[in-house]
Amino acid sequence: MSLHLTDAQRTLVEQYMPLVKRVMKECVHGPTGIYDWYDLRQYGYIGLCNATATYDESRNVLFETYAYMLIRNEIYKALEYATRRKQREITMEPEKLLQEASLDSDHDTDLATLLDVAAADAAGVTSKGIEALRLHAQGYSCKEIGQLFGGASDNNVSAWMSRARIYLRQDPAIAAFAP
Repeated sequence: MSLHLTDAQRTLVEQYMPLVKRVMKECVHGPTGIYDWYDLRQYGYIGLCNATATYDESRNVLFETYAYMLIRNEIYKALEYATRRKQREITMEPEKLLQEASLDSDHDTDLATLLDVAAADAAGVTSKGIEALRLHAQGYSCKEIGQLFGGASDNNVSAWMSRARIYLRQDPAIAAFAP
């Protein structure tokens, strides 16, 4: 949605920017999941702009009250999305993923062999992610794994492992080992 605010509306937005911080202080408690405080403040500013663009003086509602509700609702929508996204994500614990087991009694295939095959078939960061999952299961931290991979950041290692989990979930033989 693209908003085109008039100069008077822009001035009103600037005047009420501290309201966004007040809404966040009163309505957002604890960890925010995928969004940090800066991200949520941006959603609040979007709500403030929407309030400025849609405010109707004839309703006999103070602008501050109206803006407060729209700012709060915009932040809550972002938090709701973050919660739904987190619930959709399926994580596979590396420790459980790397347990020695066999697919069935007729085959003597273990997970380590399946991971070797998957790593050979995977490309780029997915292959790195499989190796990072192995190291993580052995007790290495993301920072230590990054150093082993030539100084990669913790975030890169986490992203590699995430991509590897997605890749490995698609393999029915490996998925049989998931908890």
